[in-house]
Amino acid sequence: MQFPFMSQAVTGTAIPVGALRTDESVGCGEFLDLIPFAQFCNKAGMNLIQLLPVNDTGTESSPYSALSAFALHPLYIRLQDLPEAKSFKDDIAALRTAHAAAPRFDYKTLRNAKIDLLHRIFEKNEKQIVESRELADWIANNPWIVIYAVFMNLKRRNFDASWKAWDKLKNPTHAEIQDRWKSDKRKADHLFFAWVQMRLDEQFTLAVKECEKLGVALKGDIPIMMNEDSCDAWANPEFFRDDLRAGSPPDGSNPLGQNWGFPIYNWDNLEADDYSWWKARLRHAERYYHAYRIDHILGFFRIWSIPYGENSGALGWSNPQEFIASAELAELGFTGDRLRWIREPHVPTRAVEEVNNFDYLGSHGIMRVLMDRIGEEELWLFKDSVRCEQDIWNADIPHPVKEVLARSWRDRMILSTGRDAAGKPLYAPAWFFRESTAWKSLADWDKERFNALTAAKAAKNEQLWKEHAEKLLGTLTKSVKMLACAEDLGTIPETVPEVLGKLKILGLKVVRWERKWNENGQPFRDLADYPQLSVATTSVHDSSTMRGWWENEGGARGFLDKWNPDPSDGVAEDIRTNPTAYTPRAASFALKTIAAAKSSLFVIPFQDLLALSQYYAPRNSDDERINIPGSVTAFNWTWRIPAEISHFLGDRELISKIKEIAKQRS
Repeated sequence: MQFPFMSQAVTGTAIPVGALRTDESVGCGEFLDLIPFAQFCNKAGMNLIQLLPVNDTGTESSPYSALSAFALHPLYIRLQDLPEAKSFKDDIAALRTAHAAAPRFDYKTLRNAKIDLLHRIFEKNEKQIVESRELADWIANNPWIVIYAVFMNLKRRNFDASWKAWDKLKNPTHAEIQDRWKSDKRKADHLFFAWVQMRLDEQFTLAVKECEKLGVALKGDIPIMMNEDSCDAWANPEFFRDDLRAGSPPDGSNPLGQNWGFPIYNWDNLEADDYSWWKARLRHAERYYHAYRIDHILGFFRIWSIPYGENSGALGWSNPQEFIASAELAELGFTGDRLRWIREPHVPTRAVEEVNNFDYLGSHGIMRVLMDRIGEEELWLFKDSVRCEQDIWNADIPHPVKEVLARSWRDRMILSTGRDAAGKPLYAPAWFFRESTAWKSLADWDKERFNALTAAKAAKNEQLWKEHAEKLLGTLTKSVKMLACAEDLGTIPETVPEVLGKLKILGLKVVRWERKWNENGQPFRDLADYPQLSVATTSVHDSSTMRGWWENEGGARGFLDKWNPDPSDGVAEDIRTNPTAYTPRAASFALKTIAAAKSSLFVIPFQDLLALSQYYAPRNSDDERINIPGSVTAFNWTWRIPAEISHFLGDRELISKIKEIAKQRS
């Protein structure tokens, strides 16, 4: 769908569907709850709702871990509005009552309960549903459902285990999937999933149309990666690199980087297929959205790729990349033992001896479990059977030794990345190559020449990444009418803003991180300097809220040093009394200030809007966080708004304050 507000400044709010709460929703927000929420946005002068991903994620609560690029999450279905559910009103009411008061929803329990009830509704109406012309027509218009339904039925029969652990159909052909779909024996099992998806599509589409009538556009979120345990990776392995996992390189908060566990894309095979899977994915999203956020857009320039079995991101490299050829290393004198020295970890005997008092040298010693000694030297190499860090942690050796060997495993100057067309090895510099034992042993002349080689490769990488992104993003964004917005946070190559500007993709500007990082004191950038092709915001789903940043992370001082409140404004008195308290007046001042940003879109997370009122703030600001990165807990992704939407519709004071902020944009 075309974004309807291209010629005006937009004010909107960001909220997960599951966070919504009405007297109709069961346990968490549902698609139809978007209708009263859009009514609230309309009354408050906002014309955009931004959502987190809404795809089915199975047993995983993270919306960025989808089982399907197309299927919607059953959690968001309105059970009592199903035409087949008339005789289940008491069951639905009981389920709603059981979960109504929870401040955060119980993802696992609620999902299981809703799916169980959906199965019961289906079973009671099976003949009618299976013979339905409506369902047959919907299936014909949604061919992706075949793979999803067959996959989900198999997954259910395997007790939700990953497809990699199944006894059968781990690597099916498309013909085998079609044969299974056509099986009369399994017809009802498959049509259950199709029926649920049809009703979800029906309800979401209705919500979208009602939002449009209210003058409120929807912005979706397209995760760049797919779960390795997804039906897409299962049915289309040619589009994925199962030998490599996506992640991020080491940085200050993640000294070993991150391994997200998602397979990277095989862009060559996708290109050969004219990116049909990606285009279909975007066209499907366009059913519901006027704009979309491209998650981790840096991955379309280059993705941090980590060999399967590594626990962290430390031994990864950028993909694509100008790799180092064996011949180039040979020109620097790195052949034979010298090449092995910079390529493979060499573990001294004393490293293990210091943490272990048992036999490590004997024929059955600890060292010999995983390593081979170099002649009579006190140096050891990992056996060829040790292919990744996980092999170390899986070994039957004492834990302290595992820790030493895992650190040693990362101690290398270059990484083997594959082979060229002639079968010759290719390499990339390790992220920590200047901290490696091999690097420290080199003569200054060797270091200078290696530095010159990596610098030349880095210069070529910038151009390579630019061309890669222009091809990918140019092709994909032109395939739909939705407004494209990027999540371009973190340390990004210089080419990123250039390519986004060229393709008219809006970048993301989170005020707390929009600073002149190379200047003393790292001052905030002027709001007037934000590019018009950008989305300004106060916080994101992976960060603290504005209140949490203001009160607990030093945000108040920096913000007030940059933007001083009017002395006649009540907020000045609040600040004099308690400069770090994020009072409703402080929130109003901060949001009105940021509203002056030149960005086309100003999207405020709903938690940051609730701070405008004294009635909604939890005692601990962390309680209204959506996600805490690096943790996997029942807390993440389960936040709910503190009152029903009908309550906010009647809150004239809150509506008036939001309107004042929106007026700053006009």
